[in-house]
Amino acid sequence: MVTNAEDYPVLWPVPTRWADNDHYGHVNNVTYYSYFDTAVNAWLMHATGTDIRDLPAIGVVARTSCDFHGSLSFPDQLRVGLRITRLGRASITYDLAIFRESADTLELAATGAFVHVYVDDKTRKSVEIPAVIREAATTLVVPAPDSATSP
Repeated sequence: MVTNAEDYPVLWPVPTRWADNDHYGHVNNVTYYSYFDTAVNAWLMHATGTDIRDLPAIGVVARTSCDFHGSLSFPDQLRVGLRITRLGRASITYDLAIFRESADTLELAATGAFVHVYVDDKTRKSVEIPAVIREAATTLVVPAPDSATSP
């Protein structure tokens, strides 16, 4: 399956930082997860117009994955593609892609997934996704990549 920037309703900007490069001169693999986390949470704050840390329920990461397709290095400018393939009662599954801005194109560097499970901010027990989060999240819902139907 080929991933294109046009497949994502949101392309969130995330710059690389000097400290992201490792000894080998490229962005270290664990940093890609930070880009995912930054893009998801920054977009949530922007889309909801609220500081999500102040809600009575918080999204904790239950699962994340990353497949690497290309190397990144400081000072690359990135766009993280965001879409949601599952919006459940208490969890959201994000399908993500990291693209490097290059001239007039976006080059795919990584794809991944990110699952937020919503829990009470004090008890850490599972709760429903807050309404303000659910409302914003619905704008990113797309069919799961493997759910293509045949004619």
